[in-house]
Amino acid sequence: MSKPDKLPAVLGVGNALMDIITQLEDDLILATFGLPRGSMTLVDSKLSQQIFNATAKNKKEVTTGGSAANTIRCLASLGGQAGYIGKTGDDELGRTFVQEFTQKGIKTHMALSKKDTGRVMGLISTDSERTMATYLGAAADLLPSDLHSSLFEGYSYFYMEGYLVQNHELIKTGFELAKNQKLITAIDLASYNVVEANLGFLKEVIKNSVDIVFANEEEALALTGKAPEEALQEISEMCDLAVVKVGKEGSFIQKGSEKIKVSGIPAKAIDTTGAGDSYAAGFLYGLTRGFPLEKCGTVASLVAGKVVEVWGANLPDATWEEINKKIRDMELK
Repeated sequence: MSKPDKLPAVLGVGNALMDIITQLEDDLILATFGLPRGSMTLVDSKLSQQIFNATAKNKKEVTTGGSAANTIRCLASLGGQAGYIGKTGDDELGRTFVQEFTQKGIKTHMALSKKDTGRVMGLISTDSERTMATYLGAAADLLPSDLHSSLFEGYSYFYMEGYLVQNHELIKTGFELAKNQKLITAIDLASYNVVEANLGFLKEVIKNSVDIVFANEEEALALTGKAPEEALQEISEMCDLAVVKVGKEGSFIQKGSEKIKVSGIPAKAIDTTGAGDSYAAGFLYGLTRGFPLEKCGTVASLVAGKVVEVWGANLPDATWEEINKKIRDMELK
């Protein structure tokens, strides 16, 4: 299968953040600051700074982040066509965010806030589990009024991160505008505690406005109260295409009566930051290429498996060359 000159484009919207990925020696910090292990917790600027100070001597790495931003950046690295909507501060971190995306060939649709650009303290336990303390800053100022129909022109897919659920109207407006423009809509459920806190709203918006749902097993359990395969069935009845990720074991995919299990790839995990985001990137890339669902899942597992082997959600260029070569080899089979 030859690659078309221009693939269908994906428009992502999310919290534009900077990630501060920090290696923990133990989980005492999580208990000290009341952060549920494996969750995403919203914090204010003061608490974010306190966590930063408490981990000042720990190994850390600073990168651009945000769930949908990770997905869109990965999608561009795969050779996909992509755009991104977000909000940053008029500061150095905000300018760095936009510059990196522009260099990747991503079309940015950024609004500015008087607040500082948001940041995430990504706290990595010794077993690679990731716990996030998020100060949204400027990202929290992204409003329904920042979205308008012209932003959706030229795109075929619209992807929202579940972390935006702090603003129900923003999510509803985004999906409404996308549907009016005939885009295929997708959401990643983000974090189990986010799902638990917004259960009724998420079920309603999925049933009414979402074509594709990505969830890990904890998020699927929070949404349905069921184990992965049973949760997959229930979610697939709410939307057109459901994906439930089960970590290193791979993922379950269901569209109508078609159900597929895709294995994960062997990986030496050191940090799960961005694993779900990169899975979505690989899957969406496969859809834009017209791949069958099993191949979409295989590409997704490949990208996610490589991401957990590095700190943060950014892969080096050499790894992207390796991934893209493997995808080209898949196409020849």
